[in-house]
Amino acid sequence: KNKAPAPMQITAEQILREAAERQEEEIKPPKQRITDPDELAAFRLRKRKGFEDALRINRQRMTHWINYAKFEEEQNEFDRARSVFERALEVDHRDRKVWLAYAEMEMRNRHVNAARNIWDRAVTLLPRVDVLWFRYAYMEEMLGNVAGARAVFERWIQWEPDDPAWTSFVRLEMRHDNVAGARSVYERYVHCHQLPRSYVRWAKFEERLGEVANARAVYEAALEELRDDLLDESLFVAFAEFEQRQ
Repeated sequence: KNKAPAPMQITAEQILREAAERQEEEIKPPKQRITDPDELAAFRLRKRKGFEDALRINRQRMTHWINYAKFEEEQNEFDRARSVFERALEVDHRDRKVWLAYAEMEMRNRHVNAARNIWDRAVTLLPRVDVLWFRYAYMEEMLGNVAGARAVFERWIQWEPDDPAWTSFVRLEMRHDNVAGARSVYERYVHCHQLPRSYVRWAKFEERLGEVANARAVYEAALEELRDDLLDESLFVAFAEFEQRQ
């Protein structure tokens, strides 16, 4: 028996990749297209009964609600889809996935005011869920409503969120060439988060703009305003490296 290694070695990775490729190549059954009105009505009734039966078994499973609403959306039955989402929120209004799916359905179908209303309700009820604020502001900016996106961020920072909210607000202002607005955000950021990293971020922002005097003033403000127990090596190193670059 020839025990020499095969001329071509096949790795486990190759086997898995080829299996995945073969799976992708499998012929998928075509989607059924129903044209007869009676048949369509029967199909919808059957699907709705299936969803309702599943919800009677487990109302807490939010994926059932979302799939049910998605089915209604696919039928262009938007009022029914909204009714499903509202019922889901009565079961658990704290589930972010339901709010996201609800608002995104309205956005997909260009129901802008409806989407805006849903985002507004969501961030009012769940102000600590960052993704809701991000998506709300993103929608407004994509619609060309920069003032609306700015208003969303202004509401958000009243809750004193973590760093990503502030840096995203700055990026919004810079995308629209509002340096003064970005600087104002940083001023409030360091007031909210009295930490070395906040001042360092602001100082580096000023340095990138070529505002050396402003950057130095931010570093000096950090040394004056931060409590002694908050001053750490990272601030001194950043300040020293800044001076070396000048």
